[in-house]
Amino acid sequence: MSPLLKIRSERDQMSAIERRIADYLLENAHLLRDYSSQQLANALGISQSSVVKFSQKLGFKGYPDLKYSIGEAVARGDAQDEGAVAEAIDTDPHVALAERLWHAKTRAEEETRLINPPERIEAIAEAVQNARRVFIIGLGEDGIPARALALKLAMIGILGVHHFDPVLMTASTASANAQDVLLVFSEFGKQTVLCHLARSFAATGGKVVSVTRHTPNPLRAHADYALLVSAHDERAHIEPLLYQSALQQLLDLIFILLCEHGQGRLSQLDSSAERIQDMLDT
Repeated sequence: MSPLLKIRSERDQMSAIERRIADYLLENAHLLRDYSSQQLANALGISQSSVVKFSQKLGFKGYPDLKYSIGEAVARGDAQDEGAVAEAIDTDPHVALAERLWHAKTRAEEETRLINPPERIEAIAEAVQNARRVFIIGLGEDGIPARALALKLAMIGILGVHHFDPVLMTASTASANAQDVLLVFSEFGKQTVLCHLARSFAATGGKVVSVTRHTPNPLRAHADYALLVSAHDERAHIEPLLYQSALQQLLDLIFILLCEHGQGRLSQLDSSAERIQDMLDT
């Protein structure tokens, strides 16, 4: 894995000082060949040992190894930033804007894929595939992908129970057992009511799947499986777009696994689509 990609994907898990180092490395990757660990520490106003520990935490022997690895990534073009993308286009500013957004979404989706190992994705898909019922909840904006997933599951014959009200979901899950699955969508995983719901559901023996950012949060602590999204940008109006894009890519992957691994799922999808189209045509 590229060291720059590794830094981006693990940034949400870092301490405040580690994030400062990470951001500096990402923004100045092409200049690091001229920086010693002491010079980097001086530029950030931190101790040299913090730089060394940061490098070792990423799996390198020390800062020189990290610097060399980043240098190789820069040479391969892994560190091409959004400004370079815009300069390369040299056309209509709207084209440059679209290219920068695409570049940022691609990076977020790649980071998200790397922090969700295939075996975890397979385990979640299998749990949903074999579930008696799949309960799905998300509050506010988190309710949008939750509702979309519930519709997709219904299209392939998987019984999904979707609510955007935790009280209604609590009532619906009262009869849950070990054959059921609960998917809880919460970007930051901090809503107390959702944590309580996940804890109560786990007590029935059912499987809980949390869908949150790649940050330590209470909801993840109550989940059997955690779907994680890595998407960050300093611009407040861009970061939610990256989160939604990376999350959708993750959910689409699970949906494809359900369609292709489940017996009769594709034919069920075709039948459902035909019924809906017949209804719309009348």
